[in-house]
Amino acid sequence: MLSPSQLARRLGVLALAFHSAIALLAAPHRIQVKVVVVAMFEVGQDTGDQPGELQYWVERDHLDRVYPLPAGYHAVRMNDRGEMAALTGQGTAHAAATIMALGLDPRFDLTHAYWIIAGIAGGSPDRISLGSAAWARWVVDGDLGYEIDPREIPSDWSTGYLPLRKTKPFELPAAPLEGQVFALNPALTQWAFNLTRNISLADSDKLREIRTGFDGIAAQRPPSVMLGDEISGSTYWHGKLLDEWATAWVAYFTGGQGQFVTTAMEDTGTLLSLKNLAAAGLVDYDRVLILRTVSNYDRQPQGLTAADSLARQRIGNYSAYMPSIEAAYTVGHAVVSELIAHWPKYAPAAIETK
Repeated sequence: MLSPSQLARRLGVLALAFHSAIALLAAPHRIQVKVVVVAMFEVGQDTGDQPGELQYWVERDHLDRVYPLPAGYHAVRMNDRGEMAALTGQGTAHAAATIMALGLDPRFDLTHAYWIIAGIAGGSPDRISLGSAAWARWVVDGDLGYEIDPREIPSDWSTGYLPLRKTKPFELPAAPLEGQVFALNPALTQWAFNLTRNISLADSDKLREIRTGFDGIAAQRPPSVMLGDEISGSTYWHGKLLDEWATAWVAYFTGGQGQFVTTAMEDTGTLLSLKNLAAAGLVDYDRVLILRTVSNYDRQPQGLTAADSLARQRIGNYSAYMPSIEAAYTVGHAVVSELIAHWPKYAPAAIETK
């Protein structure tokens, strides 16, 4: 049974859907969208300068049709094959608002669209290497919680960050709030991984040199495609101790089913909007994929403090920034191409476990 707050929010979504349906009746033609690529940031313009997460999609997939999205962060772009790219802006709030604006826009038919959230991320050197790509099965919110300054916590606590409504870290049973833990369609995620697992991602002398500074289990591996779960939050955290917290936080909220691999800033906002849009019949949540590629490690290398390492973490200057931007496009594009090339196969229903 839904709680009063959940019921009120669900009714609000349905009301929005009703108004959107009225607008749809008045719309002369709806644009059929097959795939939506979701990027989170761009450095400058959409084309022709240093690329962010959007630019390669625009340039290489010829997304030349521009549709203003006044209620969102940025205009959406399309080509004549049914491929769309959206730019959400950074942080969960921007992402949630932009995806909701797009999903309620009466110009677009998104009911059969596949969604690929493709962006860069921090990665744990214990589980993934620089320049690698990870398809997520779980995304866990890292913002919702209580917090006490670590200098004031009890001596037997491992962290000052507590789950909401609990009295100590990782108190059982875990009780995630709605919108705090997202499970992706496991069959679709596995399909995407199987399709892309053998893609060769570029390695370099620079990446190999950077990796030598880290002692994580996976740190020395060349870039690859893997399965790996994500913690999502608008706070950009950094350091070995917070890596340990994130590892425990993801395991706690997924009942041990998820394993922390990447950290990013938007995806719980995006997924919550998609969940609500799905409840209104406007999108299919089972057609959502999360792909994150590692631009930097989430903690300091040997010989640096966490503070000194954080001072080096800036967009465009991450240690594997360009390899991760390239990997997001290369791996994501393989899935986009397969879906569009064989659309009659994939359009009727989302991929399911056989």
